[in-house]
Amino acid sequence: MKEEIKNSNWKLRKGRIIDAKQMTSAEKWFDIKLEDGGLDHEPGQFVQVELFGIGEAPISICSSPTKRGSFELTVRAAGRLTRAMHALGKGDWLGIRGPFGKPFPVKLMTGNDLLFVAGGLGIAPLRSLINYVMDNRREFGKVDILLGCKTPEDMLFGDEIKKWQKRLDVNFSCTVDRSAPEWKGNVGLITSLIPGVTMNPERTFSVVVGPPIMYKFVIAELLKKNIPERQIILSLERHMKCGMGKCGHCQIDHPKNYYCCKDGPTFTYEEVKAARKL
Repeated sequence: MKEEIKNSNWKLRKGRIIDAKQMTSAEKWFDIKLEDGGLDHEPGQFVQVELFGIGEAPISICSSPTKRGSFELTVRAAGRLTRAMHALGKGDWLGIRGPFGKPFPVKLMTGNDLLFVAGGLGIAPLRSLINYVMDNRREFGKVDILLGCKTPEDMLFGDEIKKWQKRLDVNFSCTVDRSAPEWKGNVGLITSLIPGVTMNPERTFSVVVGPPIMYKFVIAELLKKNIPERQIILSLERHMKCGMGKCGHCQIDHPKNYYCCKDGPTFTYEEVKAARKL
Protein backbone atom coordinates (compact mmCIF):
# COMPACT_ATOMS: atom_id res chain seq x y z
CA MET A 1 0.00 0.00 0.00
CA LYS A 2 1.46 3.33 -1.06
CA GLU A 3 1.55 6.09 1.50
CA GLU A 4 0.90 9.65 0.42
CA ILE A 5 3.69 12.11 1.06
CA LYS A 6 2.64 15.70 0.71
CA ASN A 7 4.71 17.86 -1.60
CA SER A 8 4.97 20.36 1.23
CA ASN A 9 6.90 17.80 3.29
CA TRP A 10 9.81 18.09 0.84
CA LYS A 11 9.56 21.81 0.23
CA LEU A 12 12.48 23.74 1.71
CA ARG A 13 11.52 27.29 2.63
CA LYS A 14 13.92 30.11 3.36
CA GLY A 15 13.74 31.55 6.86
CA ARG A 16 15.50 34.66 8.12
CA ILE A 17 16.46 35.07 11.76
CA ILE A 18 14.85 38.33 12.87
CA ASP A 19 15.99 38.06 16.49
CA ALA A 20 18.16 35.77 18.61
CA LYS A 21 19.25 35.60 22.22
CA GLN A 22 21.56 33.37 24.25
CA MET A 23 19.34 32.11 27.08
CA THR A 24 21.77 29.92 29.03
CA SER A 25 25.28 28.60 28.37
CA ALA A 26 23.70 25.74 26.37
CA GLU A 27 20.44 27.11 24.92
CA LYS A 28 19.80 29.85 22.38
CA TRP A 29 16.45 31.30 21.29
CA PHE A 30 15.63 32.27 17.69
CA ASP A 31 12.74 34.22 16.17
CA ILE A 32 12.38 33.24 12.48
CA LYS A 33 10.34 34.74 9.65
CA LEU A 34 9.69 32.69 6.52
CA GLU A 35 10.31 34.41 3.21
CA ASP A 36 7.09 33.16 1.60
CA GLY A 37 4.45 33.40 4.35
CA GLY A 38 3.44 31.91 7.69
CA LEU A 39 4.31 28.53 9.18
CA ASP A 40 0.68 27.66 10.17
CA HIS A 41 1.68 25.21 12.87
CA GLU A 42 -0.23 23.86 15.88
CA PRO A 43 1.11 23.53 19.47
CA GLY A 44 3.35 20.47 19.80
CA GLN A 45 4.57 20.30 16.20
CA PHE A 46 8.17 20.62 14.98
CA VAL A 47 10.17 21.73 11.95
CA GLN A 48 13.23 20.43 10.17
CA VAL A 49 15.99 23.03 10.24
CA GLU A 50 18.61 22.85 7.48
CA LEU A 51 21.93 24.65 7.49
CA PHE A 52 23.29 24.60 3.99
CA GLY A 53 26.34 22.35 3.70
CA ILE A 54 25.99 20.99 7.24
CA GLY A 55 22.75 19.04 7.48
CA GLU A 56 19.28 18.96 8.94
CA ALA A 57 17.74 18.40 12.41
CA PRO A 58 14.22 18.29 13.91
CA ILE A 59 13.49 21.05 16.42
CA SER A 60 10.27 21.67 18.35
CA ILE A 61 8.47 24.97 17.83
CA CYS A 62 8.32 26.90 21.09
CA SER A 63 5.93 29.71 20.12
CA SER A 64 2.15 29.65 19.99
CA PRO A 65 0.33 29.81 16.64
CA THR A 66 -1.47 32.82 18.10
CA LYS A 67 1.77 34.71 17.44
CA ARG A 68 1.54 35.73 13.81
CA GLY A 69 4.26 36.63 11.32
CA SER A 70 7.13 34.58 12.74
CA PHE A 71 7.82 31.52 14.90
CA GLU A 72 10.34 30.69 17.60
CA LEU A 73 12.80 27.88 18.30
CA THR A 74 14.94 27.22 21.36
CA VAL A 75 18.00 25.15 20.52
CA ARG A 76 20.41 23.32 22.80
CA ALA A 77 23.92 23.05 21.39
CA ALA A 78 24.23 19.27 21.44
CA GLY A 79 25.47 18.25 17.98
CA ARG A 80 27.19 19.47 14.82
CA LEU A 81 24.16 21.27 13.39
CA THR A 82 22.91 22.77 16.65
CA ARG A 83 26.39 24.03 17.53
CA ALA A 84 26.60 25.64 14.08
CA MET A 85 23.15 27.13 14.60
CA HIS A 86 24.35 28.78 17.80
CA ALA A 87 26.84 30.73 15.69
CA LEU A 88 23.98 32.32 13.73
CA GLY A 89 22.34 35.61 14.64
CA LYS A 90 19.96 38.30 13.48
CA GLY A 91 19.86 38.58 9.68
CA ASP A 92 21.20 35.09 8.95
CA TRP A 93 19.25 32.63 6.77
CA LEU A 94 18.43 28.95 7.20
CA GLY A 95 16.21 26.32 5.56
CA ILE A 96 12.90 25.21 7.07
CA ARG A 97 10.65 22.23 6.24
CA GLY A 98 7.38 21.49 7.96
CA PRO A 99 5.58 21.79 10.30
CA PHE A 100 5.57 18.07 11.09
CA GLY A 101 3.99 15.78 13.66
CA LYS A 102 0.75 15.30 15.52
CA PRO A 103 0.02 18.34 17.73
CA PHE A 104 -1.33 18.39 21.28
CA PRO A 105 -5.10 17.57 21.29
CA VAL A 106 -6.23 21.13 21.97
CA LYS A 107 -9.87 20.51 21.01
CA LEU A 108 -10.15 17.62 23.46
CA MET A 109 -8.62 19.73 26.23
CA THR A 110 -10.88 22.73 25.64
CA GLY A 111 -13.24 23.33 28.56
CA ASN A 112 -11.16 21.19 30.93
CA ASP A 113 -8.54 21.82 33.64
CA LEU A 114 -4.88 21.64 32.61
CA LEU A 115 -1.79 20.53 34.50
CA PHE A 116 1.46 21.25 32.66
CA VAL A 117 4.60 19.42 33.84
CA ALA A 118 7.88 20.54 32.24
CA GLY A 119 11.37 19.32 32.99
CA GLY A 120 14.42 21.27 31.75
CA LEU A 121 14.33 21.95 28.01
CA GLY A 122 10.83 20.41 27.95
CA ILE A 123 9.46 23.85 28.72
CA ALA A 124 10.32 24.86 25.12
CA PRO A 125 7.75 22.69 23.23
CA LEU A 126 5.31 23.00 26.11
CA ARG A 127 5.51 26.80 25.89
CA SER A 128 3.81 26.63 22.47
CA LEU A 129 0.74 25.16 24.19
CA ILE A 130 0.97 27.21 27.40
CA ASN A 131 0.99 30.48 25.49
CA TYR A 132 -1.86 29.27 23.27
CA VAL A 133 -3.88 28.62 26.45
CA MET A 134 -2.89 32.03 27.88
CA ASP A 135 -4.11 33.73 24.69
CA ASN A 136 -7.40 31.79 24.82
CA ARG A 137 -7.71 31.63 28.60
CA ARG A 138 -11.53 31.69 28.76
CA GLU A 139 -11.72 28.42 26.81
CA PHE A 140 -10.00 26.42 29.57
CA GLY A 141 -10.60 25.68 33.24
CA LYS A 142 -8.07 25.69 36.08
CA VAL A 143 -4.43 25.89 34.94
CA ASP A 144 -1.42 24.65 36.91
CA ILE A 145 2.15 24.87 35.60
CA LEU A 146 4.94 22.86 37.25
CA LEU A 147 8.54 23.45 36.14
CA GLY A 148 11.68 21.61 37.18
CA CYS A 149 15.28 22.68 36.44
CA LYS A 150 18.72 21.46 37.50
CA THR A 151 19.72 24.88 38.90
CA PRO A 152 18.18 28.41 38.87
CA GLU A 153 20.67 29.34 36.12
CA ASP A 154 19.19 26.66 33.85
CA MET A 155 15.70 28.17 33.89
CA LEU A 156 14.51 29.22 30.41
CA PHE A 157 12.09 32.09 29.63
CA GLY A 158 12.65 33.68 33.05
CA ASP A 159 10.97 37.00 32.16
CA GLU A 160 7.94 35.21 30.77
CA ILE A 161 7.71 32.97 33.82
CA LYS A 162 7.53 36.06 36.04
CA LYS A 163 4.42 37.12 34.09
CA TRP A 164 2.84 33.67 34.57
CA GLN A 165 3.54 33.93 38.31
CA LYS A 166 1.69 37.26 38.51
CA ARG A 167 -1.45 35.99 36.80
CA LEU A 168 -4.39 35.28 39.12
CA ASP A 169 -5.82 32.66 36.77
CA VAL A 170 -2.67 30.48 36.74
CA ASN A 171 -0.97 28.46 39.51
CA PHE A 172 2.77 28.28 38.90
CA SER A 173 5.32 26.27 40.90
CA CYS A 174 9.01 25.70 40.23
CA THR A 175 11.65 23.48 41.77
CA VAL A 176 15.39 23.03 41.24
CA ASP A 177 17.62 20.03 41.84
CA ARG A 178 20.44 22.17 43.24
CA SER A 179 19.85 25.49 44.93
CA ALA A 180 21.81 28.77 44.90
CA PRO A 181 22.18 31.45 47.61
CA GLU A 182 19.59 33.75 46.01
CA TRP A 183 17.05 30.97 45.33
CA LYS A 184 13.91 31.27 47.51
CA GLY A 185 11.86 28.50 45.90
CA ASN A 186 11.45 24.77 46.26
CA VAL A 187 14.40 22.36 46.06
CA GLY A 188 13.77 18.78 44.97
CA LEU A 189 12.48 16.68 42.10
CA ILE A 190 9.50 17.87 40.07
CA THR A 191 7.48 14.92 41.35
CA SER A 192 7.54 16.58 44.79
CA LEU A 193 5.24 19.33 43.44
CA ILE A 194 2.45 17.08 42.15
CA PRO A 195 0.92 15.98 45.51
CA GLY A 196 0.29 19.65 46.36
CA VAL A 197 -1.86 20.28 43.27
CA THR A 198 -5.60 20.17 43.88
CA MET A 199 -7.49 18.77 40.91
CA ASN A 200 -10.62 17.10 39.69
CA PRO A 201 -9.08 14.11 37.89
CA GLU A 202 -12.11 13.47 35.70
CA ARG A 203 -11.78 16.86 34.05
CA THR A 204 -7.98 17.28 34.17
CA PHE A 205 -5.61 16.82 31.23
CA SER A 206 -1.94 16.68 32.19
CA VAL A 207 0.66 17.48 29.53
CA VAL A 208 4.18 16.26 30.31
CA VAL A 209 7.42 17.13 28.47
CA GLY A 210 10.93 16.53 29.77
CA PRO A 211 13.91 14.17 29.85
CA PRO A 212 13.10 10.44 29.48
CA ILE A 213 13.96 9.59 33.08
CA MET A 214 11.29 12.02 34.29
CA TYR A 215 8.33 10.33 32.59
CA LYS A 216 8.20 7.14 34.66
CA PHE A 217 8.06 8.97 37.98
CA VAL A 218 5.77 11.83 36.89
CA ILE A 219 3.28 9.41 35.32
CA ALA A 220 3.25 7.35 38.54
CA GLU A 221 2.33 10.49 40.54
CA LEU A 222 -0.38 11.48 38.05
CA LEU A 223 -1.92 8.00 38.22
CA LYS A 224 -1.95 8.30 42.03
CA LYS A 225 -4.08 11.42 41.45
CA ASN A 226 -6.47 9.23 39.41
CA ILE A 227 -5.98 11.14 36.17
CA PRO A 228 -7.19 8.76 33.42
CA GLU A 229 -4.42 7.35 31.18
CA ARG A 230 -6.10 8.84 28.10
CA GLN A 231 -5.81 12.30 29.68
CA ILE A 232 -2.06 12.11 30.32
CA ILE A 233 -0.43 13.61 27.21
CA LEU A 234 3.29 13.09 26.54
CA SER A 235 5.61 14.53 23.91
CA LEU A 236 8.31 12.06 22.85
CA GLU A 237 10.10 14.77 20.89
CA ARG A 238 13.52 13.30 21.57
CA HIS A 239 12.68 10.46 19.15
CA MET A 240 12.01 12.83 16.20
CA LYS A 241 14.21 12.32 13.14
CA CYS A 242 13.27 12.85 9.46
CA GLY A 243 9.78 14.24 10.04
CA MET A 244 7.99 11.71 7.84
CA GLY A 245 8.73 8.36 9.52
CA LYS A 246 10.75 7.29 6.46
CA CYS A 247 14.25 6.93 7.86
CA GLY A 248 13.04 4.48 10.54
CA HIS A 249 15.13 6.05 13.30
CA CYS A 250 12.08 7.35 15.18
CA GLN A 251 10.44 3.95 15.57
CA ILE A 252 9.32 3.33 19.16
CA ASP A 253 9.77 -0.10 20.69
CA HIS A 254 6.04 -0.75 20.99
CA PRO A 255 3.75 -3.58 19.76
CA LYS A 256 2.08 -1.13 17.34
CA ASN A 257 5.43 -0.03 15.84
CA TYR A 258 4.71 3.66 16.25
CA TYR A 259 6.85 6.10 14.31
CA CYS A 260 7.33 9.19 16.44
CA CYS A 261 7.56 11.59 13.48
CA LYS A 262 4.22 10.64 11.90
CA ASP A 263 2.25 9.04 14.78
CA GLY A 264 3.55 11.56 17.36
CA PRO A 265 5.50 13.23 18.84
CA THR A 266 2.46 13.68 21.11
CA PHE A 267 0.83 10.54 22.49
CA THR A 268 -1.50 9.70 25.34
CA TYR A 269 -0.06 7.50 28.05
CA GLU A 270 -2.78 5.00 27.19
CA GLU A 271 -1.32 4.74 23.67
CA VAL A 272 2.33 4.24 24.61
CA LYS A 273 2.29 2.58 28.03
CA ALA A 274 3.24 -0.74 26.41
CA ALA A 275 6.48 0.75 25.07
CA ARG A 276 9.65 -0.69 26.62
CA LYS A 277 11.13 2.80 26.93
CA LEU A 278 9.53 6.23 26.47
